[in-house]
Amino acid sequence: MQYGYIKVAAGVPAVHLADPAANTEAIQNMMVRAEGQGVEVLCLPELCLTGYTCQDLFAQQLLLEEAESALLRLIEFSRNLSLVTLVGVPVACDGMLFNCAAVIQRGKLFGFVPKTYLPNYKEFYEGRWFTSASVLPPEGKPLRFLGQQVSLSTRLVFSTTHCRFAIELCEDLWAPTPPSNEAVLAGADIVFNLSASNELVGKSRYLESLICNQSARLMAGYVYAGAGYGESTQDLVFSGRAFIAENGKMLGSGQRFTMEEQLLTGEIDVELLRAERRVNTTFAAACATRQLDVPFKEVELEPYNSHIPFSLTRTIDPRPFIPEGPELDHRCEEILFIQSEGLARRIEHTKAKTITLGISGGLDSTLALLVAVHAFDRLERDRRGIVGITMPGFGTTDRTYTNAVNLMKGLGVTQREISIADAVNLHFRDLGHDPKNHDLTYENSQARERTQILMDAAGQMGGFVVGTGDLSELALGWATFNGDHMSMYGVNASVPKTLVKHLVTWAAHHIIEDKNVRDTLLDIVSTPISPELLPAAEDGNIGQITEDLVGPYELHDFFLYYTLRYGFRPRKIYELAVRAFSETSGTNYTQDVILKWLRVFCRRFFSQQFKRSCLPDGPKVGSCSLSPRGDWRMPSDACSAAWLADLEQLDAEGIEEG
Repeated sequence: MQYGYIKVAAGVPAVHLADPAANTEAIQNMMVRAEGQGVEVLCLPELCLTGYTCQDLFAQQLLLEEAESALLRLIEFSRNLSLVTLVGVPVACDGMLFNCAAVIQRGKLFGFVPKTYLPNYKEFYEGRWFTSASVLPPEGKPLRFLGQQVSLSTRLVFSTTHCRFAIELCEDLWAPTPPSNEAVLAGADIVFNLSASNELVGKSRYLESLICNQSARLMAGYVYAGAGYGESTQDLVFSGRAFIAENGKMLGSGQRFTMEEQLLTGEIDVELLRAERRVNTTFAAACATRQLDVPFKEVELEPYNSHIPFSLTRTIDPRPFIPEGPELDHRCEEILFIQSEGLARRIEHTKAKTITLGISGGLDSTLALLVAVHAFDRLERDRRGIVGITMPGFGTTDRTYTNAVNLMKGLGVTQREISIADAVNLHFRDLGHDPKNHDLTYENSQARERTQILMDAAGQMGGFVVGTGDLSELALGWATFNGDHMSMYGVNASVPKTLVKHLVTWAAHHIIEDKNVRDTLLDIVSTPISPELLPAAEDGNIGQITEDLVGPYELHDFFLYYTLRYGFRPRKIYELAVRAFSETSGTNYTQDVILKWLRVFCRRFFSQQFKRSCLPDGPKVGSCSLSPRGDWRMPSDACSAAWLADLEQLDAEGIEEG
């Protein structure tokens, strides 16, 4: 395990129907493969020691005795293995037969979990051979098995070195109230499902959805291993499904209809799951109010001590705010509607005659203007009620100025131009500040002058100021306090910079019909990000590049996502970033570059909270927000020392940078 990850596997061994000896050999081979890959828990299919489709052979004493002997051999075989193995086996008890999962590790049997919901409809006939776990006493039943006393119970949570897990079998997942519901409330991080569900047209897609939804509802990992090739095809076909899901996301799925054995491995982030549960008060309330007459019994397994180095194989998306494929178009449209819906409601509520925006020719003000246009169109109001003001200053370039003017003209909004140069120079004289000194006063005076103009112009025209700053700028504090930091309604406040680019690009291709406006939008997207508060370069181009000063926004958005969404410690975020921004991602930031900007992020995120503590209203559009009234309440004087020290330990532990 590393940084909260635990390696798990869903195995689909070859099935030899009614031949436990042959099945034992296949399972042993799979256990060795899993151990060699550093797997901590291996889940195998339902009744894999005998085969699921033995039918009335389950009434044969010989088969049951052979299954018992096979399980004994597996237990002995596990003596020198660190991994925990979950094996499907029939278990006889007090004249009844139960369809069970056996939990074995290091030469010990730790318990049997019987199936609760036995399908006995259509093609299923399990009630003919097996008894439901519901007939057992609520606390389960102690069972002597091969000289050991173990529990036969559905109310078991197994505790490993790195996680706690529970088990359910096949149909249990399909029930209105799966056993995993209560098991998770009793502390299980991961649910393992030993299954033998037959294949039907459309069923696999539904099952995948069911697994994802259950893992999301429970904020848990979910590992599913289904019976495969070798089961009887007398009336049914078993395709060997295997799935690993985490909190609603499918991490991996096996190959269906293969005649080969499968071992699907993946890493479940237990730390992520626990972080999600801690901040979700509904989960805590469910734990507190659950009515459990009989508590779950915790079974502590042997310590996991594998000699195999941990290796993270799952892909880490370098752009967590941006979905891929067709989902991106849907996401962009949805966000635009959320933003415009919020703005439209604010316009109606305040009975504003106009709204005012500062239009710079940059990304953020462009998105805000597109949102304003969308809101006015939905309200069936004249776009001339949108007042765009361009305010040239000392750093304004021809490119951004031209784009700002062309954009306002093309969208049919009211355009105003008010230069800030004279007013700021007068302010410098009042302050006794040398205009040649391009310090913070030089920059902030321009930003605050622009905000003053916007505020007063909005009042002059019976409206309010729409803010343009985005989530990434708020996280870094890259805004002038009481300057561009302030407005009456900030439509971009929970949209990260990396997503702003995609939203503007999407709008250019999907909602803008005028070619000139489309070309202007695409040029704005390709313009370097800058506040343009310092004079332009000698060639007339932008002389102040934001990402040269505070770092690449795609890195900061990555840091921000895992800081806000899951509360990960900086060292884990660093490790994830190194993997996400490797050569294969096309970005290839070196480790020392990632570490440098992560330190900057941690310092700025803490030191700039005071700007976020007094943010204007604005709509939340995604899972992350810094609104002091919503997702993020933080003291402005919190200390970042522990977070920075966490990164310094990377050097102390000898982790190579570069």
